[in-house]
Amino acid sequence: QVQLVESGGGSVQAGGSLRLSCAASGRTGVMYAMGWFRQAPGKEREFVAAISWSGGSTNYADSVKGRFTMSIDNAKNTMYLRMNSLKPEDTAVYYCALDPGYQIPVTPAGYEYWGQGTQVTVSS
Repeated sequence: QVQLVESGGGSVQAGGSLRLSCAASGRTGVMYAMGWFRQAPGKEREFVAAISWSGGSTNYADSVKGRFTMSIDNAKNTMYLRMNSLKPEDTAVYYCALDPGYQIPVTPAGYEYWGQGTQVTVSS
């Protein structure tokens, strides 16, 4: 089993920045992918970004490219999402996810383990 705990959410004005963290514990395995998804009220959960266990491969949704940056610290089993130039439309609950294996999924169905979510609110 794997446990994921997110932190770093909060409220910020448009144009501001936040950094989300996701700490993984348990049997993550050697190879895995980690991802961030978000879900706004009344909307489906959508892909934000994903990263390989080594940090060598990343994938970003078009809506966040150039503004969000993922990184991973394997020694700490922690993933980070740096969010700059935040917009009101970025407001959502952000979830981190982990999937053992070589692939880097970009859909929620591709991930086996999920965190509890952290709220990000961007005001105009």
